[in-house]
Amino acid sequence: MEASKELLTSLGFPSGDLYNLPSSCKRFPDGAQYRIEIPSVEGPLALEALLEENERLKVPIHRVSQGSGIMMLTDDEITNMCDMCSEQEMELSLFTGPRGTFDISAQPFTTSGKVVALRHEGIDQLVYAMEDLQRGARLGLRGALVADEGLLLLTKEMKHKGLLPQNFVIKVSVQMMASNPVSIKLMQDIGADTYNVPTALTLPKLAAIRQAVDIPIDLYVEVPDNFGGFIRHYEIPELIRILAPVYIKFGLKNHPDVYPSGKHLEALNIDLCKERVHRAALGMQIIEKYCPDAVISKKGAEGLGIPVNTTMKKVL
Repeated sequence: MEASKELLTSLGFPSGDLYNLPSSCKRFPDGAQYRIEIPSVEGPLALEALLEENERLKVPIHRVSQGSGIMMLTDDEITNMCDMCSEQEMELSLFTGPRGTFDISAQPFTTSGKVVALRHEGIDQLVYAMEDLQRGARLGLRGALVADEGLLLLTKEMKHKGLLPQNFVIKVSVQMMASNPVSIKLMQDIGADTYNVPTALTLPKLAAIRQAVDIPIDLYVEVPDNFGGFIRHYEIPELIRILAPVYIKFGLKNHPDVYPSGKHLEALNIDLCKERVHRAALGMQIIEKYCPDAVISKKGAEGLGIPVNTTMKKVL
């Protein structure tokens, strides 16, 4: 195996998973080690409920993300969410659509074809996705999720050509599923600003990824059932030490898939968002007890994709 390992080392990659679990010296632009993300915030009412619950529990939330997609929200709904997050100095990340599961193909729903599920089938779907991103940006959005390598590369070109703002944060979804340092470094090179790694990677595997990439890593510490259903709260201190800069992401075990969402699932989404804030509060207790010196970003920190408050902009 020596020739293979030597090639990896010569290319700047670790030659194996890092069982010594070295501490990461990398940081967010503000010098912090970690930030908090709440996913699956499916619309303005769910976001409003999340913010109300957070008034009670006081969790320092830096980013909220959504899975149903930009295309499943009206202009007013998007600007409403942008305005709420802008006021909170919080990043908002909405998913790009349409994806494979929205198309007429059956392949994303087959046992062997699920890997294509969130990718874009054909050039037309890529064009639709590019339009989705530009629409979001016009409405004040400054962050979006992608799960297709081609679209990821196009976002880099769109920024270069002025079709997207330079500060628009491209978050790669956990459903991209690149799982090793070389693959994730490739995602960084073609446009990823932040990367959500697969949910079941061990600490040595994660440490090797961190050595290879500089962008923030997003990691579920509580995982929806369709991605494994793991609860890794007690690992949070080590994850911060090893993976900085890292978004600690609080999903929710034991809940149904709500994508794409809508009014028919509104009450459920509100309850799920409230419980995710509660789970994040539990995680913060772990941090305060076992690694109180870990550095967290302050509200509105540099590098966050904080939306433009278009309502206020019009008033001014």
